[in-house]
Amino acid sequence: MSMHAEFDYVVVGNPVAHSISPQIHTRFAELTGERLRYGRLKLEESEFARGMADFFAAGGLGANVTVPFKVAAAAWVDELDQAATFAGAVNTIVIRPDGGYLGCNTDGLGLLADLHRQLNCSLAGSRILVLGAGGAVRGVLGPLADETPAEITIANRTLGKARSLAADLCAERPGQDVRAVLPAETGGGYDVVINGTSAGLSGAVAAIPAEAVAEAFCYDMVYGPRTAFCDWSLRHRARMAVDGLGMLVEQAAAAFELWRGVRPDAGVVLAELLSARADSR
Repeated sequence: MSMHAEFDYVVVGNPVAHSISPQIHTRFAELTGERLRYGRLKLEESEFARGMADFFAAGGLGANVTVPFKVAAAAWVDELDQAATFAGAVNTIVIRPDGGYLGCNTDGLGLLADLHRQLNCSLAGSRILVLGAGGAVRGVLGPLADETPAEITIANRTLGKARSLAADLCAERPGQDVRAVLPAETGGGYDVVINGTSAGLSGAVAAIPAEAVAEAFCYDMVYGPRTAFCDWSLRHRARMAVDGLGMLVEQAAAAFELWRGVRPDAGVVLAELLSARADSR
């Protein structure tokens, strides 16, 4: 019925040609002894609902969802898990036993798994600054709050969006100390700074003061060998700056487990990707 039937699973987005998700999931399958075919599916924004329906009608078994379709996916599925409900965004679509579609968001799980590996400690009692208030940030705030940090500050150039997100988080996690500020008003003294803005995709950096990253562990949810945010943070005395490759691999591992019922070793695949990155320099 559809040319997409050649794949069991796809990452759907636009653009999507750059995605390394097929490489990651193919390697997961090799490590776990699973058999699957994973590819990329590029759709125009007006085509999402029809494209997803065609893919699954042709025998598709599951999908990862990336920019710009995470919100559209949340509207398309029949049910949302808790993380996707709070985020209003879906990055993984799973077929339910009754044939309906469950929308999940594994971004927060992926971020926390990578942060724990990088920091080798919990986030309990830490002061966390999160840059941005879009879908990427909504997907990780709930899991971050579950780590019982002392404070979460959300900085966004549209203060109203940050305030709305802070209010939602307070309603979802009563007792969590959450602030909303403009980027220029963040101040300093943070333990962890997480960049969830899309500015990095164009090589820009959110307009925060240098003191915000001084002595902090800085994490860019965008992945790449040298992201603009990581470079800027290190120039302004960040203790460490890491890109989001580990988050990508970890959220993929969580999605793979939802689909196949087996958890692949994300650490092995991440080590291989980092080694390949080092060899290409």
